Amino acid sequence: MKITIPHIHKIEGEAGFWAKVTKEGKIEELKFQTLLGLRQIEGILVGRRFQEVPVVVSRICGICPVPHILAACTALEKALNIEVSGNTISFRKLLLTANIIHSHTLHLFFLSLPDFLDIENDLDLMKRFKKETKAALRIRDLALEITRVVGGRSVHPMTPIVGGFSKMPEKEKLKKILDKIPLAIEDSKFLLETFKKIEYPFLEKEIIFASVISKKEYPFYLEKILEINKEKMTVGDFYSTKIEEDLKIPPVKKARFRGKPYMLGAIARVRNNERFLTPLAKENLEDFKKKNNLSDKEFFKNIYFNLFCQAIEVLHFLEICQDLIKEILKRDLKAEKIKLKPKPASPHTKFGVGASGLSALEAPRGTLFHYFEIDKEGRIFNCNIITPTAQFLNNLEEDLRILLPKILKLSQKEKIKKIRALIRIYDPCISCATH
Repeated sequence: MKITIPHIHKIEGEAGFWAKVTKEGKIEELKFQTLLGLRQIEGILVGRRFQEVPVVVSRICGICPVPHILAACTALEKALNIEVSGNTISFRKLLLTANIIHSHTLHLFFLSLPDFLDIENDLDLMKRFKKETKAALRIRDLALEITRVVGGRSVHPMTPIVGGFSKMPEKEKLKKILDKIPLAIEDSKFLLETFKKIEYPFLEKEIIFASVISKKEYPFYLEKILEINKEKMTVGDFYSTKIEEDLKIPPVKKARFRGKPYMLGAIARVRNNERFLTPLAKENLEDFKKKNNLSDKEFFKNIYFNLFCQAIEVLHFLEICQDLIKEILKRDLKAEKIKLKPKPASPHTKFGVGASGLSALEAPRGTLFHYFEIDKEGRIFNCNIITPTAQFLNNLEEDLRILLPKILKLSQKEKIKKIRALIRIYDPCISCATH
């Protein structure tokens, strides 16, 4: 028996699925196939001046341009030995939290939720869930407003540059955003109740989770330690020796950890950093587990709960946005000046270049790696970008292998629905994967 889905809609980018399964349920072939061509962004960067890199890499994706532009800036700053100000770090964190909120809300309500309600048409979803739709749109609009005010525009921001920001946002605009956050938090709590009521399928599997970690907060921006499969290591060690990239089948370079697939994103971050969630987010998470009689072990064995973890993160990061803006408003932003005077990496380098830099931060879908090497003239001569989707595609295919034998007795139409629903739980970004 063959199962073919030429196009899987409601994901970022284009992909399809095909499998060949025997009557006994043995899977002979299975493939989640990316349908976008290889875009060669890394090749485009070679030979360019380092100042051009952030704006180029932000074009990798229209949904998550912020993590790419920030990862590039921070990796290049490490290579150039540039220290940025506290204001810069706070604004970068604010941008990143807004992007996670925006991406999660779009995926949660408009892309994945209809799968659990047997709704094919989003217009039908919006008619049946009018209040929820308005709440989701208000949250998303707020996140885009933060991106526009801090980043210069809501898609492909322009103000983040190596060393800081080309323009600081106005305090009056930040105050207006701050006034809107309490309503967004209430909207998030309201939407959480919807996701608490969903009947989630159960797909039991031991999952290897990977994310950056911190000893003091829920981490997402430039942490130095990564946890995978309960093992802690430096980000550099994981990137240089533990990620096994498969470059044989373009356009996606899939990754494994010691030969095994692993998962990133919201469920991985919650698994590794649950204790640092805001009290309100943690309370809602524990309430969900209690009402469904789920132990931690049972919760994190089921990939479908990635959806609920995204909903938890929306609430968490809205509160983080609120705290960040309150702290920023206490500071003097007019005094901010970029001092792009890196310390020389060695006596033989010009302008402090001729070095390399690695950055890892949490994009909506998981840990994103940017690595750059710069020559003596300040141009890129080597670079590597490893996106979250490229890292979890192997895990997605493993879950599909578990799912298929369980749904063989369903009609072809129902099989396709179940397959699409599982794929969309991952929130894959094909544009990033085929960069």
